[in-house]
Amino acid sequence: MSEALSEQSQLAFEQKLIAIRRHLHQNPELSNEEVQTTASIRGWLQEAGIRVANFPLKTGLVAEVGGLHEGPIIALRADIDALPVQEATGLAYASLVPGTMHACGHDFHTAAILGAAFLLKQQEKELQGTVRFIFQPAEEKAQGAEQVIRSGALEGVRAVFGMHNKPDLPVGTIGIKPGPLMASADGFVVEVEGKGTHAAVPEAGIDPIVTGAHIVTALQAIVSRNVSALQSAVISVTKIHSGTAWNVIPDKAVLDGTVRTFNEEVRTTVLNRFDQVVHGVAAAYGTKATVRWIKGPPAVQNDAGLAELATRAADIAGLQVITPTPSLAGEDFAFYQKKVPGIFFFMGTSGTQEWHHPAFDLDERALPISANYFAILAEQALKQISSKFEVEVSG
Repeated sequence: MSEALSEQSQLAFEQKLIAIRRHLHQNPELSNEEVQTTASIRGWLQEAGIRVANFPLKTGLVAEVGGLHEGPIIALRADIDALPVQEATGLAYASLVPGTMHACGHDFHTAAILGAAFLLKQQEKELQGTVRFIFQPAEEKAQGAEQVIRSGALEGVRAVFGMHNKPDLPVGTIGIKPGPLMASADGFVVEVEGKGTHAAVPEAGIDPIVTGAHIVTALQAIVSRNVSALQSAVISVTKIHSGTAWNVIPDKAVLDGTVRTFNEEVRTTVLNRFDQVVHGVAAAYGTKATVRWIKGPPAVQNDAGLAELATRAADIAGLQVITPTPSLAGEDFAFYQKKVPGIFFFMGTSGTQEWHHPAFDLDERALPISANYFAILAEQALKQISSKFEVEVSG
């Protein structure tokens, strides 16, 4: 679609997207608090004459282009929330909000999908259906996708498309693959109850710290002995809290962490074995343990047919397609894929640091490239799905 723009128009388009991204970057908002972000997105859409749909979302919004001809609905999704991270980039447009930063590039995602909306609006009369743009809140808390689904915004959608910027891929490349791309992400809190005593007389109490230490060690055997070497799983204990004084054995120890898997059967096995190991070790040391799970999103599982479609669109857009290494990070886009076919891919951004780093940044040359790709992808998806849609309607 960029070919339809003059060189001057392309430059103006790129500058507009950069200005949008930098505005969002300077004014980040945390999950479920994206009030001003939503207002800004609404303003940019309305300025472009793009209709905002009426779905009941407290933050985030949904917009549409097309629908002038009978046809299917497809959706493009961007996440809009930031992280509780103090920015350390030194950029002239660094976050103006202390302790809050777009350290995962959701400002980039939002600007790119807005750009696709602007481009598709120019081609609205030719669209063979409707493109729905989902500007989703609360991805970082894995809550936003389910909020969007409950609002009804996924009803009637035949396919959903999304991306994540990838700092370690150069601008001009895109990572597309069928099957698993990002992992399920479950959190846990383990509380070990012992009996406090003076540190000099441990036999008078039951030490929860010793139990906790053995639980950490025992959990590592789940992956090595209960998960096939042909599968993947990660168990990480990331926090241990216990005690208030150097000479007191406390009553309680608390362990927090996460479990990541790509396969639902493996996920179930690991979570079940986790409970068994924790309770077994606790009992062996005379303590009691409770496990509280913080269920996160399932694994991102890309539709094979849409992966082929995305690859063809990438060829049209002049992008270099690579087969990406799956990431064990979580992504609530997976909830959409439980409802409708979808594909999630990695867009190369030549970044400086990994996601969630205080010095995270990316190459803004990827903005118009991403917007253009999404516009082409949407057009190609509508064309492909429209042929099936016509058969269904006539049938």
